[in-house]
Amino acid sequence: MSRARIRLATAAVAAALAIGTLPASAHAAPAGGAFVRQPQHHRQTTAETIRQIPLQGAVNLRDIGGYRTYTGGQVRQGLVYRSDALSKLTAADITTVAGLGLTKVVDFRIPMELQYDGADRLPSGLSPTSRPISDLGLYGTLVGAIATGDPVKQEQMLGGGRAEAYMRDIYRTFVTSPENRAQLAATLREIADGGQGPLLYHCTSGKDRTGWLSYVLLRSLAVPQETAERDYLASNTFRAAYDAQVRAGLKQSGRMQNPDLLIPLQEVRQDYLDAATAQLEADYGSFYGYLTQGLGLDLRTLVKLQDKLVR
Repeated sequence: MSRARIRLATAAVAAALAIGTLPASAHAAPAGGAFVRQPQHHRQTTAETIRQIPLQGAVNLRDIGGYRTYTGGQVRQGLVYRSDALSKLTAADITTVAGLGLTKVVDFRIPMELQYDGADRLPSGLSPTSRPISDLGLYGTLVGAIATGDPVKQEQMLGGGRAEAYMRDIYRTFVTSPENRAQLAATLREIADGGQGPLLYHCTSGKDRTGWLSYVLLRSLAVPQETAERDYLASNTFRAAYDAQVRAGLKQSGRMQNPDLLIPLQEVRQDYLDAATAQLEADYGSFYGYLTQGLGLDLRTLVKLQDKLVR
C-alpha cells in the first residue's frame, strides 16, 4: 500500500469510527432484514441477512460478512467466521467446515471448559489455537450449581437477579482485564494480517466472548452500531431450541427443579452488551479509544482491517 493510500485510508477509518461513536439516534436505521437459516451453498447475500451455516453438532456458526458500512462498503464474506464450540461436530459437519477453507481456528475457552466439553473436532491439518478469555468462573459456578441438585442452593446462587449481575460483570471484564484485552487484540491483528486466510473464532456457546469480539470487529469496520447489535442478539435465535432442550433435560433428570434459572446465563441481552460499552466509555472515552488504547491497535492495523474485510 502506498503512503498516499495509507493516508487516505487512515483518514477514512478515523472518520468512520468517529461516525460510529455518535448516538444511535443520530443515524437513520438501516433497512431491516430477517434472520434466515439457509443451507451453506444457498445463503442470501443481502446486506442484513445473518449467514448461519447449519451444522448438527454446533448451532451458532456464522459468516460475519455481508453487512453494509457507513462508508458505503460491504463486509466481505468467506474471511471471518464466529461459532460456538466445535467439539461435537459430526463427520458431515467436519466436511462442511472443511469447505470453508479455514486456515486458523481460535478457541477462547478456558481449560475447565475444554476438560468438560472436549477439544475441537476439525478437518485434517487444522489445529485450534488456544487463547482463553476469562469467564470470571461462570462455567465452574454453573457446573457446581447443577451438581448440588439442591433447588435451594441453586436459587441462592443464580436467582434474584444474581445470574444477570454475573453476566454484566463478565462483560465488563472484556474491557477491564488486560489479559482479556490482549487475547482479543491478538485475534484482531491476525484477522487484519493480509497473509492470514479465513479464520474462525469461538467460545463454548458462541455468544458472549465470541459475541463481544464480533461486535467490536463489525464496529471497527464502520458497520452501524444497530446492525452490530442485531448480529450480537441473533445468538438468541440460533441457540433457543438447543438451550431449551438442555433445560428440559436437567429438569427431567432431577438435577434442577427450576432450570429457568439458567436462562439469564444462556441468553445474550442488550443489557449485558450495554455493560461492556458503558465500561469502555468510562475507561477510554469512546469506542475508538477502546480500540487504540485498550486493545492497542494502531491506525495501520485498523486500515488493514478495512482494506482486507471491506469492499
